[in-house]
Amino acid sequence: MRPPIHSPVVKIAKGTFYRQHPNASSVHPNPALFRELDFTLPSSTNPRTHWCVIGPSLSGKTTFLRLLRGEHLCIPATARTYPYLSSDAVPHKLRVPSRAIRYVGFNNDSLTPGVTTSAYLAARYESKRENTDFSLRDFLLGNTALNTLERNREDEPDPQLLDKVVTDLKLSELLDLPVAFLSNGQGRRARIARALLTAPEVLLLDEPFMGLDPPTVAGLSPLLHGMASKASPRIVLSARPQDPIPDWISNLVYLRADCQVAAMGEKNAVLESLRKYVRGVWSGAVSEDDKLAVHHLVQMGKILTSKGVQGEALMKHEALKDGHSEATSANTRTPRKIGEPLVEMEGCQVQYRGKVALGNWKEQVNGREREGLTWTVRRGERWGIFGPNGSGKTTIVSLICSDHPQTYSMPIKLFGRSRLPEPGSGALPLTFWDIQSRIGHSSPEIHQHMPRNLTVRQVIENAWADTFRSRAKLDDSAKAKVEACLQWFAAELNPAHPKESVPAPTIDHDLKWADNYMFGELSSSAQRVALFLRAIVKNPDIVVLDEACSGMDDGVRDKCLLFLEAGQRKQYKKLSDGSEVIVESEAAKAGTVEVEGLTDNQALICISHVREEIPNCIREWICLPEANSRMPARFGVADAPLGCDEKSWREIWGMGNN
Repeated sequence: MRPPIHSPVVKIAKGTFYRQHPNASSVHPNPALFRELDFTLPSSTNPRTHWCVIGPSLSGKTTFLRLLRGEHLCIPATARTYPYLSSDAVPHKLRVPSRAIRYVGFNNDSLTPGVTTSAYLAARYESKRENTDFSLRDFLLGNTALNTLERNREDEPDPQLLDKVVTDLKLSELLDLPVAFLSNGQGRRARIARALLTAPEVLLLDEPFMGLDPPTVAGLSPLLHGMASKASPRIVLSARPQDPIPDWISNLVYLRADCQVAAMGEKNAVLESLRKYVRGVWSGAVSEDDKLAVHHLVQMGKILTSKGVQGEALMKHEALKDGHSEATSANTRTPRKIGEPLVEMEGCQVQYRGKVALGNWKEQVNGREREGLTWTVRRGERWGIFGPNGSGKTTIVSLICSDHPQTYSMPIKLFGRSRLPEPGSGALPLTFWDIQSRIGHSSPEIHQHMPRNLTVRQVIENAWADTFRSRAKLDDSAKAKVEACLQWFAAELNPAHPKESVPAPTIDHDLKWADNYMFGELSSSAQRVALFLRAIVKNPDIVVLDEACSGMDDGVRDKCLLFLEAGQRKQYKKLSDGSEVIVESEAAKAGTVEVEGLTDNQALICISHVREEIPNCIREWICLPEANSRMPARFGVADAPLGCDEKSWREIWGMGNN
């Protein structure tokens, strides 16, 4: 007898999960995940039930989503069932959980299986040599295998569904573009589109809004709501505590730091229970649970609507009233010394096959009309680059880092020199290696290219190497800086380090773990930390942070941004009530600081769509227009740190004050 069609898609009753069998011997820890979990994902749309799984980094959000599609070992095995998938309402090909329930993740994933294998970033713009050279249309249709006989005709999408999906996700104009040329945000939409073309019963989206610009987020959320409301497909999201919750989400799961459920149920009830917990900790009536950090919870509660992010964090008013405001950077008002130009662009236009990808506008420069982007970055300046996905932000970075082959023909000067010297000048050309040695760079593209078989230490030492796989050339000072970074961020980089709610900088003199753990064995958040340190550790002339903090939880992010500005001189100190203050570090008191932080001789360029991920020292900003709008780029200077300057943030995005 078939189950009724209104049976749950997923039903878990008192199930406990393991990555490996609990009796198996392993060198890696194998703790119980989500002990005695009860969870039901209904098949019916009445009443509408839309789930979002929230938790800080390493709390198990991805693990929770993946166990819904049958991954990980469930004990007892009968605790996890899929009644609806056995009903006549489900096509035969979707009666297997792994096919009916699709997972879409975005952390450092390229659009192809495996890791991108080129030795340097410029290879993405060169002749067709890699497996990422197929078009977006091929990617969506599944035409990416070298052996066409491997294709399953049943997996080919319906043409009408293809047209609808690419239209809804605004991918129509990108179909013939190589996927290697897609921006980070466009790549995210492409992954969602490919999953939708399989017509799954359930779509699991792991932090889908991370890395997208505010207007795109505001447009994508209603689209997902429309699909979820019709159960076509049903959607389960995950998010970080600081991320706004879509207004159509009805139910929440909040995870502890040890891969256990802290609260689950109707959205408002979960938020109220967490609010009571925070109040109890602040009043002293309740002791703070190390696995349920208060500083994560106070960030929750903002709502994502079709008009953008609205509302305020869960405890904002009470935090301000009771003196629990967040710590701010110690040097945001420090006077700066602005020096010589490091980057000079005078009318830059980047074109692909006749289409202008960057600089498709005219602007007034010194009383003269000039086509393309005109922009100067000087020593001591702290720039933010903003703009919609696909507007050319990453293209600008590729021009600065000289990864883009059109750099040679552009009116660009780097460090006061052109890539190609004037004929007869006798000057040597400015080589790719000269430029790379003076720039520190962290980005999703770097994340994709970094070899997974390098050790943690080798990733940070790679700042002194010519390519990702060449040997680093370190002197004693460089070795000391690497050691200092590993010690300062041991809690974030060492998978075996005891987890605390707010890891404080600890001096871990035994750094054998840094030589034993491979980059690929780290969590995505830890990988981002390692790449962040690689970008700043050698105090390069230009630091480029392209979504460098994306994927980090707020505590790790704040620690990284403070380290960027102050190095080992400052650190966060947690008070008994859960709040944090910035204090002078023990290393500064002892005079053992190896990493000083940003100096007036350096320029900082930061790209992010999330206000809280922008360093407090950022003042100058440029906002690129929508691609092919022919509107010029806008420039400005923020009056205060953008993390707390709502007026400047809305001005940047042209979203008004409402």
